[in-house]
Amino acid sequence: MYTVERYHDISVGHRVVGHENKCRYLHGHNYRVHFTCIPDPGRDLDHIGRVIDFAVVKSILCQWLEDNWDHKFLLWEDDPFLDFLFFNEIVLDDIVQDSVVAVPFNPTAENMAKHLVNKIGPLLLDRTGVRLLRVRVDETRKCSATFTRTDSL
Repeated sequence: MYTVERYHDISVGHRVVGHENKCRYLHGHNYRVHFTCIPDPGRDLDHIGRVIDFAVVKSILCQWLEDNWDHKFLLWEDDPFLDFLFFNEIVLDDIVQDSVVAVPFNPTAENMAKHLVNKIGPLLLDRTGVRLLRVRVDETRKCSATFTRTDSL
């Protein structure tokens, strides 16, 4: 099976709800996100011998990261801190409101990888002839988490 991989670096803040140590606090990381793509079932390489042009991966998946998560703060939509930010008497300025992204998961590296594979990849790669097989999220140079799809490989 052929695969192609491209990574992209982003800076993102988050807080892990329920974490027993420092990660329960507001903080951030310089993440490296690795995208691994495979051809759709029944498809091999394109007419010039590629799974997909790396520039296409950049313009679709890497650009999504830039537009949606880079220099933003990810908070789980069930995080009580989100309620504090947006549902109290304080009127936040647009910069703060535009900086916080409510996500449907506790923003661990594992959950970020799974969300990219299961939700974002299928949405963005539809009709490209490829699928997102795996995402590895390097939270630091020493720590990473990977999610790999297992359905109909």
